[in-house]
Amino acid sequence: MTLATLTAPGLWRHVLDEELPSPAYLEEEADGWHEVSWHEAAGRVEALARALLGRGVGKGDAVAVLARTRLEWILLDWAIMSIGAVVVGLYPTSSAAECAYILGHSEAVLAFVEDDEQEAKLAPVFDGPVIRFDEIPELEASAGDAQPEPVAEDDLATLIYTSGTTGPPKGCMLSHRNLANAALRVRNELQDETDVVLLFLPMAHSFARIVHQSAAYHGSTLALVSDVARVPEALQRTRPTILPAVPRVYEKIHATVLGEIERSRGPKRAIGRWALKVGSTKSPTSVRGRIADALVFEKVRARLGGRLRLGISGAAPLGVDVLEFFKSLNLLVIEGYGLTETSSSLSVNDPEDYRFGTVGRAVDGAEVKLDADGEILVRSDSVFMGYFKDPEATAAAFTDDGYFRTGDVGEIDGDGFVRITDRKKDIIITAGGKNIAPQNLENALKASRFVSQALIVGDRRPYVTALLTLDWDEVNASGRDPQEVAHEVVDAVNRDRVRVEQIKRFSILPRDFSQEEGELTPTLKLRRRVVQEHFAAEIDALYA
Repeated sequence: MTLATLTAPGLWRHVLDEELPSPAYLEEEADGWHEVSWHEAAGRVEALARALLGRGVGKGDAVAVLARTRLEWILLDWAIMSIGAVVVGLYPTSSAAECAYILGHSEAVLAFVEDDEQEAKLAPVFDGPVIRFDEIPELEASAGDAQPEPVAEDDLATLIYTSGTTGPPKGCMLSHRNLANAALRVRNELQDETDVVLLFLPMAHSFARIVHQSAAYHGSTLALVSDVARVPEALQRTRPTILPAVPRVYEKIHATVLGEIERSRGPKRAIGRWALKVGSTKSPTSVRGRIADALVFEKVRARLGGRLRLGISGAAPLGVDVLEFFKSLNLLVIEGYGLTETSSSLSVNDPEDYRFGTVGRAVDGAEVKLDADGEILVRSDSVFMGYFKDPEATAAAFTDDGYFRTGDVGEIDGDGFVRITDRKKDIIITAGGKNIAPQNLENALKASRFVSQALIVGDRRPYVTALLTLDWDEVNASGRDPQEVAHEVVDAVNRDRVRVEQIKRFSILPRDFSQEEGELTPTLKLRRRVVQEHFAAEIDALYA
């Protein structure tokens, strides 16, 4: 399938022309989940677009949205882009200061907010008009007859601000062509109009944007969850077939299931352990595989809605142990790879042709290669236009022959599968000159149900150490000493490592890393510098 124009309005018109009978969205309200048809969604998008024009919003104007993942956010995304205005997403967890920076930098002329709390956050930092979501029906009713200017493929569609793991966020300029190509390159094997996709990822992040825009292109139904705490219930109620998520979600499911098995008594624990072993070694259609499925795996899948056929993990690496665990449950989870600068589109595993530990092959139309130092380079028409108001950073982001520098170090095997080894700037170089990829060690530690978060330290140090946060529910339920448990986990990780990579000492921290303390991004990536600053005393003690 092709679009008449590679623009957001062209993509939206494409799915509306299909006149699909399946709902466009599932929205949770106080009295339960409600279906929103494509026809209803189209009418609301059209009304919002004309109302924005009536408020004086024109082509090229930046419009900010500060909210959790809700239907209003989705409709605004389509409406703002349909008139040639520029969508600027703000994370609902952002502080007033963070919002002030992005609103000022993007030159936003208008802001939509979810509720009074978010409105109060903007009041002291934004001089422009602010519209709450509960005022949107009134705004829609005010729609006039104004018509938008034509939207071109190379027009700016959105500014997505990076999460700022190493400094102030940069505004990535994504064109309509970038977004449309990213949506089109989500393969038909991954989803179609029969699928229900559960979306709880923050819409200010590029991963969520490609999920919702590719769902529209393929005619899939989006079930929208505004509160991540409600995901378990939403899985039961909406029974999705596809779950896009960050690694922490899959790590938590993995830890929960293993913990429940280990806390069981007698025969139940023995059956659980046996089933996991069978799942990892036998075909699901074998006699033992079918028995293990009936006794254990089917119950786990039922808690995930019972229809889930595919999990897609992105935004950060997921440990092979966790991927193998889900495969043993007869539930495939695959990894994809992309950055905000590539519209979250670069490579992905195919459900029929995948390799755990890789992020799959390059998507159609993307040229991927390695630089001399192993950095992954990509050239594609989903690669961004540059950083807003930052020509120097834009120039530095590209090679002389037009490849984007991802900042990730990796490998490409003979069959084209891409493997990420670490972020280039995160590579640890010990005092002895040895290069170590911290994410590999951190993923191995987090594969344990007892470990919540991990940070590897060792840059310019004589040896490698680790900061650990524990899952205290699991530790307390085990009845074991926390130090003993942590030693066991670290020893198991060290067993498969060469001497220079082995963790020599570790510290158990009194609390988990958090967004509130600035230690995690909204997509739960570690802000390493911040964590090391906050726990400098603990790190110094490890090298005393």
